[in-house]
Amino acid sequence: MTNNGFEQDQYIRNRVLLMHVKCGMMLDARRLFDEMPEKNLVSWNTIVAGLVDSGDYVEAVGLFLTMWEEFSEGESRLFATMIRASAGLGLISLGKQLHSCALKMGVGEDIFVSCTLIDMYSKCGSIEDAQFVFDDMPDKTTVGWNSIIAGYALHGYSEEALSMYYEMRDSGGKMDHFTFSIVVRICTRLASLEHAKQAHAGLIRNGFGLDIVANTALVDFYSKWGRVEDARHVFDDMPKKNVISWNALIQGYGNHGRGQEAVEVFEQMISRGMAPNHVTFLAVLSACSRSGLSEHGWEIFQSMSGDHKVKPRPMHFACMIELLGREGLLDEAFALIRGAPFKPTVNMWAALLTACRVHENFELGKLAAEKLYGMEPEKLSNYIVLLNIYNSSGNTKEAAEVVHTLRKKGLTMRPACTWIDINRSSHVFLSGDKSHAQTEEIFQKVESLMAKISRHGYVPQERHLLPDVDEREVRFPFHHSEKLAIAFGLINTPEWTPLQLVQSHRICNDCHNAIKLITVVTGREIVVRDGSRFHHFVGGKCSCGDYW
Repeated sequence: MTNNGFEQDQYIRNRVLLMHVKCGMMLDARRLFDEMPEKNLVSWNTIVAGLVDSGDYVEAVGLFLTMWEEFSEGESRLFATMIRASAGLGLISLGKQLHSCALKMGVGEDIFVSCTLIDMYSKCGSIEDAQFVFDDMPDKTTVGWNSIIAGYALHGYSEEALSMYYEMRDSGGKMDHFTFSIVVRICTRLASLEHAKQAHAGLIRNGFGLDIVANTALVDFYSKWGRVEDARHVFDDMPKKNVISWNALIQGYGNHGRGQEAVEVFEQMISRGMAPNHVTFLAVLSACSRSGLSEHGWEIFQSMSGDHKVKPRPMHFACMIELLGREGLLDEAFALIRGAPFKPTVNMWAALLTACRVHENFELGKLAAEKLYGMEPEKLSNYIVLLNIYNSSGNTKEAAEVVHTLRKKGLTMRPACTWIDINRSSHVFLSGDKSHAQTEEIFQKVESLMAKISRHGYVPQERHLLPDVDEREVRFPFHHSEKLAIAFGLINTPEWTPLQLVQSHRICNDCHNAIKLITVVTGREIVVRDGSRFHHFVGGKCSCGDYW
């Protein structure tokens, strides 16, 4: 270019700069930018946008401030870019200053600026400001709707997110594949089959039936909530699949105790040339562990580094510790921890502690618990697992010491709650809860269920009830939140309908045993997502194999 005299041409220099930015060659791009004899707004916009896109937010902000001192102006796309940088840095104060500048420059209501403001305020935790910007948008675009829906979902306001989705639909807003993928993920959190089915239908109706992102979200939803055949149907119909799609299906089979099928899908993935990643191995190793496929698990674990060039991480070691723990091989599990090529993590010690609880090995359990105390001194669940080990083995003195430690630290557990979605409406229950409009009918149903399952051998396991929770948990073992939610679901759904519940805490032994028998006397499938995993109850069995 120098020989042809193009070095003075600003347009050519900017195009060359853009080429380097588009190719991700940011070091060369920055050098070209610094060597420019003259820079116009296009030059500044290009390099700043490139830095933001590459995640170098601090340098982007520094260049923007330098540019602002020289030009004191900027177009809408530049403000949108810098607002993205403030979101990346988590600096709401910077975002608000940019918002103010954009308003002064007359571009505050620009579509690009508004959408990035919604995203920034949402990511920085100010959903109220995000809603304010959205409400002020003269033309609400698809990106704007998606941003506000995703913002609510990001902060756990799932009901509000769904409400915005239906408002978008009813107002004639144009939905895209991203809209539907967000909604399906919200449904996964809410355990709402009806909402997910509507989103699935809308996906097809709007011409996105083959979209890989939305369909992967559907595979994830259906597989997590026990509809594994539906998940497989969606998966098989996808013309293109990525590693996330494969991982979702493998994880789905594993979550519901179908480890052999998870291994088969993993093998299909390999045979079709799809390279597994660390998430793939986590999914298939978990599946092997939950289904007792110890030989498969070890073979896959040992193949990670050699055959697939994926270095095992602590979470993979935790899976193998769980696998050994399920087999009762606690010494071998402990040896794996000691032989790990890195410092043992919380998940590794927690896996060993769970194994000790199940097999009532309180000596090794105490060691694992003490390790966890040092790493997570304020995490209540670590103390509770050890407490249950002592209670189960009759070590009342040690159990009392744990309770004393809990009280000394001031650690208490919030009352557990369970929610169930019926006819697109969520219903939340606490233990002994009598606030529901159908309370009398619900309690009668619970009493009837308890009488029926008692004839099948059910005996309340009060020794596993936690001493630190709300007294209702102890006074009402028949009326734990899970049992109330199940009774409500049985009353208000057809006999052939599976029930899907979300529990805020780890499900207790008493409810776990009761639900297994409830599936026997009612013929229903029940899926519970508790604080640690999915439990798929059917025919008197649980997908966890009574190990959680």
